[in-house]
Amino acid sequence: MKNATLPPLRVDSALRAAAESVLQEGETLSGFVLEAVRLNIERRETQREFIARGLLARDEAKASGQYVSSGEMLKRLDESLAKARTNHIDRDQ
Repeated sequence: MKNATLPPLRVDSALRAAAESVLQEGETLSGFVLEAVRLNIERRETQREFIARGLLARDEAKASGQYVSSGEMLKRLDESLAKARTNHIDRDQ
């Protein structure tokens, strides 16, 4: 249910033309703008949650005195990446 509006935007003609040039068949400029707003909200919420988890992990590490060295963390990340790549290759075959 639509019961509110976003503020109208004034943009230069080049930006409007660029937006119109990438519209998909049947898509309206209003729909495109609405999708862009939704995607940016989602991205910012995800970013905020990521930062909050990082700050919490930092505080927990400080409180416990238990840290993981950068070398160990990079090793774990490399192992995770290698496993993901192997799983991806296995799935494609």
